[in-house]
Amino acid sequence: MKFKFIAFGALLALILSACAVSNKSISDTDMGFRGDLTNDNIAARDINYSAEPAGMSKKFDRSFENAPPFIPHDLEGLVPITKDMNMCVTCHMPEFAADSGATPIPASHLYDLRNKTDLKGILHDERFNCTTCHVSQADVKVPIKNNFTPEFRDANGSAKSNLLDILNDGVR
Repeated sequence: MKFKFIAFGALLALILSACAVSNKSISDTDMGFRGDLTNDNIAARDINYSAEPAGMSKKFDRSFENAPPFIPHDLEGLVPITKDMNMCVTCHMPEFAADSGATPIPASHLYDLRNKTDLKGILHDERFNCTTCHVSQADVKVPIKNNFTPEFRDANGSAKSNLLDILNDGVR
């Protein structure tokens, strides 16, 4: 017991002396990536979201395997999305997607994962709010270069989801 008390005292003395030596404080404006922002020159960026209507816009590749696809088109008149009013499904349900050229809703959205039930082509109740995962893309200059290079196991991985097929990989 005496040894534990001495060891604890030594550790406490070490911590207190380290705190006393490194008494430098850092201003909150010097932390993180803030550049030269001060209260005088903070301004909202002018963000130009795609103005292309649905069906006319250029699709984006996915950032990584099974990433939610980006929304490449204008959302005017399509939001807010509610359980009873979801304009996305009029083009993106699999039975309509081929005709409209839209990215089809994947099988994982038509499946109840909790109860392991195929919903036979009906959108799962938890998947109605599309903009929870899918985001609009904007033409902006990025402040920090992204060096990430995605690697896809499937040749179609940048354009198609296979989440339901691989969900249990590593578990089996």
